[in-house]
Amino acid sequence: MTPVTDDPTLPEEPEEPQPPVGHVRVVYLGPVAPHWEVRSDFGEPALIEEFRRRTMARLVLLPPHDPQYRRNRERVVRDAERENILLDWDLGVPEEEAVAAPPTEPASDEPPADTTPAAG
Repeated sequence: MTPVTDDPTLPEEPEEPQPPVGHVRVVYLGPVAPHWEVRSDFGEPALIEEFRRRTMARLVLLPPHDPQYRRNRERVVRDAERENILLDWDLGVPEEEAVAAPPTEPASDEPPADTTPAAG
C-alpha cells in the first residue's frame, strides 16, 4: 500500500527553450500522388528520417483541400513541437488560400442558354 502524504507537489519549472534539433520543410507536390515531400536542411539523419516517415504516413494520400488534411497537419505540427524540430510548410499558394474551402458558384434560377444553331 502506498502511503498518502499531504505534502503539495512542487510545480514543475518551465525549461529554458532549447535550440531546435533539426529543420523540416513539408512541400506539396501537386494533385498527383504522392502529394508530399519532406525535405530537411539540418538535423540528425535518423531523427529526421523517423519524423519524415511519420509525416508521410499522415499526409501521403491527402491533398490540402481534403478535410482530413487539417487534422493530420495539426498532428504533424504537434509531433514537430515534441521533437523540437523547426517545421515549415510549402503549399505552393499563400497559407490562407490553402486551408480555405474552395469557392462555390452561386446557384442560378435561369436555365442555360441554348447554343444550338437554328434550323432554317
